[in-house]
Amino acid sequence: MSPFGGWGTLAAFLALLCCRGSGVNAFEGPEHLMVGSGETQFINCTASCTDPKNIVLETHLSKTLLKSQAQWKLFKVYNISEDEKLLCSFTCGGRQETKVFNITVFYPPKQVLLTLWPTSVAVGTLFTIECRVPAVAPLEGLTVTLLRGTEILYNHTFAGTAPSPQDAVVSHNTTAHREDGHHNFSCEAQMDLRSHGGGLVHRVSEPQRLEVKEPEPNTQMVIIIAVVIVLLLVFVTFVFLCFVFSQKWHRGRTGHYPVHDRWRRLIGSHRAQPP
Repeated sequence: MSPFGGWGTLAAFLALLCCRGSGVNAFEGPEHLMVGSGETQFINCTASCTDPKNIVLETHLSKTLLKSQAQWKLFKVYNISEDEKLLCSFTCGGRQETKVFNITVFYPPKQVLLTLWPTSVAVGTLFTIECRVPAVAPLEGLTVTLLRGTEILYNHTFAGTAPSPQDAVVSHNTTAHREDGHHNFSCEAQMDLRSHGGGLVHRVSEPQRLEVKEPEPNTQMVIIIAVVIVLLLVFVTFVFLCFVFSQKWHRGRTGHYPVHDRWRRLIGSHRAQPP
């Protein structure tokens, strides 16, 4: 539904109220209108004199005459899909006059799509929030806001006046915190057409949840530490075996162990010392 549908209805009632008399310059409505693509619009053709002839709304679009009085006619124009100029013509005192209604078609945000990537992250790692608003125009005045709960994480207001609809995309990288897993993430799109005589169009995405996990240990460091420990054990084992084999080899040649001889000499020298 266009944000100007309410204005059109109000225009119709004002036209009916203001134009019942025969005064000059009755209600005419704005000459620049913003209409959502494919929607309808009320057009009030009001003459500038009290006794006009041949009040006509010229357009190739389908239209219906809703109500008329001596000084005005109220039309409903259907299926406006592109920018149009509607001509309201009438004759006053034998002179033909024309009023132009400039209609600008806009494409409001009908969908707001939020993506969290990845959807499962460890505490302290980066993740991306992306919001896509398909097929909107004009981009000027469109603000996209990324939210965590009610907290604003990031917002962006677009500039430019591209007439054709296009996707509006906003992405933001942020670091995962433990409390992120307890909040909904969402995206709001707001199109502000007040500078064109219109209103506000507001849409919100479906909420998304982020799975936040505790950080996993560094597997590469664990592997390095395990390899170092194994090499140390191998080295110690190798030294011990070398010692044992050397003692056996020496005993085979001398009949006793060198370590045992040194131990006995050490004890004997200790006993020989005076008290």
